[in-house]
Amino acid sequence: MKFKKAKLLIEPPHSAMSDIAFILIVFFLVCASVQPDRGRSQIIPKSEEKEEKKEQSENVEVKLSRTAAFVNGEPVSSAMFLPKMQALLSEKTKEADRVVVVKSKGDTPYHHWISITGMIEKAGGIITLQLEEEREVMTD
Repeated sequence: MKFKKAKLLIEPPHSAMSDIAFILIVFFLVCASVQPDRGRSQIIPKSEEKEEKKEQSENVEVKLSRTAAFVNGEPVSSAMFLPKMQALLSEKTKEADRVVVVKSKGDTPYHHWISITGMIEKAGGIITLQLEEEREVMTD
């Protein structure tokens, strides 16, 4: 007589599953290490808590579009931008007076923004960014 051998199902031990999961978590954390962003460091002025003085001189305003730069509303070419900024900022001695307000449109290329802000810093200006504020007004 021949007996049939019964095949037994063998399950792996459950304790090994947690070890495998831990090793996979560590592997993905090591592989997905976060690289710090690189860029040019900038000193952005703090807002003053005191009330603004009415005698304070008006800040220089620079508007950037896709291809052009406007200083106080006047278009300025890239070649003339640095001398124009140096002329405007040379007479300002206080740090608060050398603040330059930079406004840029959403389609302004990054390299254009970086070159213009670099020229502002080279001329001795302190860059501050003006962000658009959105407000909802409820009417009855």
